[in-house]
Amino acid sequence: MLSPEAKKKLAALLGPRGYLDRPEDLSLYEYDGSVDKARPEMVVFPRSTEDVVAIVKIAREHGVPLVGRGAGTGLSGGAIPRAGGITVGFARMNRILEIDLENERAVVQPGVVNLDITLAVQARNYFYAPDPSSQRACTIGGNVAENAGGPHTLAYGVTTNHVLGLEFVLPDGGLHNTGGKEGDLPGYDLTGLLTGSEGTLALVTKVIVRLMRQPEMVKTILAIYNAAEDCGRTVAEITARAITPVAVEMLDGVMLRMVEEATHAGFPMDAAAVLLIELEGLREAVEEQVEQIREVCQECRAREFRVARSAEERELLWKGRKNAFGAVGRVSPSYYVQDGVVPRTQIAPTLGVIGKVGEKYGLTISNIFHAGDGNLHPIILFDTHRPGDLEKAKNAGEEILRHCIDVGGSITGEHGVGMEKNELMDRLFSSDSLDMIRNFKLLFDPENRLNPGKVLPTGKGCLEIRQFALTGAAPIY
Repeated sequence: MLSPEAKKKLAALLGPRGYLDRPEDLSLYEYDGSVDKARPEMVVFPRSTEDVVAIVKIAREHGVPLVGRGAGTGLSGGAIPRAGGITVGFARMNRILEIDLENERAVVQPGVVNLDITLAVQARNYFYAPDPSSQRACTIGGNVAENAGGPHTLAYGVTTNHVLGLEFVLPDGGLHNTGGKEGDLPGYDLTGLLTGSEGTLALVTKVIVRLMRQPEMVKTILAIYNAAEDCGRTVAEITARAITPVAVEMLDGVMLRMVEEATHAGFPMDAAAVLLIELEGLREAVEEQVEQIREVCQECRAREFRVARSAEERELLWKGRKNAFGAVGRVSPSYYVQDGVVPRTQIAPTLGVIGKVGEKYGLTISNIFHAGDGNLHPIILFDTHRPGDLEKAKNAGEEILRHCIDVGGSITGEHGVGMEKNELMDRLFSSDSLDMIRNFKLLFDPENRLNPGKVLPTGKGCLEIRQFALTGAAPIY
């Protein structure tokens, strides 16, 4: 429980425009892009690293939990204040502090929007590679917390492959740095440990990121199929031939129709599935790979193979892909986005399993995912006003994730574990491995005040590593 004395200290530190505590304002911070909710007792908006240090020290003095928050676009409940307390909103720490193109580096605050880094350097032919579908809104701090991916993960990797250093505040108020512009520094890789720790170990206040040169040529391909299984086989065959596109995205027929009606991107309304494939690099190599992929698609019974003829056509295809979640909102009152991973050879059979799960629960499930690395995003459509629908959607999502584990995959590829999947961690990891993860949490946050109730199981299941009690927890509904 946040005491009046703690509120008074925070208000004095940040000023009248530096915090929110009215119920109607707090209600805007009780959710992210997932389906769970819990309300903070106060939301604070630091403008500097010094503000963050002071906030953390006040929270420690009064034994209050803290949750960092970027843009709230996360999809696993990572920014939901499960134990109440203070939400630290980084929206005002949104400056690009330094751009060093000679060394291909940038230094940014955590509230910087992902796309803004690329916009700041693209005139000089550079870009920031990690590109989540929410890149026009999501922030670098949130990307670091969740180790965000994106359509171009197949070639460029995820956030951790592009973060070189961090400035961060520990739960005791200590300010620390790890990594740096140099890259490959000696010692333990604390930068890698904190990237993807979902805000449970530290609050990040500064990020050093890698910039990359734009390629000489980019080609975007749309392959159209009458059977989703043929689409899945194509992905496996591309991999078998040692061809590595920068992106391989798959949309099934249900998703295609929703996207095309919303964006008019040029997707066929009658197809069972499509692949959106992107190649980039030196002109000669790209042109050769286009023909190799054309051959693979034809062998796997693609009914049509299109290569975007202009930058505008390419951008329109990607607009359809990156606005897919918004397109779903035009059709269904609510939807639940899942995030599992399977080996590429299991994509086609897993699509069949997802279809059967939808039939079992009487729910429509559409599919859009990063097929190149087997990262599935089944989107489960439901109606919150229909009794039992939310519970059915959650059960369907869990059943799909259990299948992913059973075929050698994972419960998350880029959205994180959060509070959505933490009770499945004991199916993915042994009790010894969970003990090790818990020991890292205790090392950084012995009082369990930083984003409590996330990542590790909280008490369900036979192999749980029980977290500290979530005292004073706000209701989760």
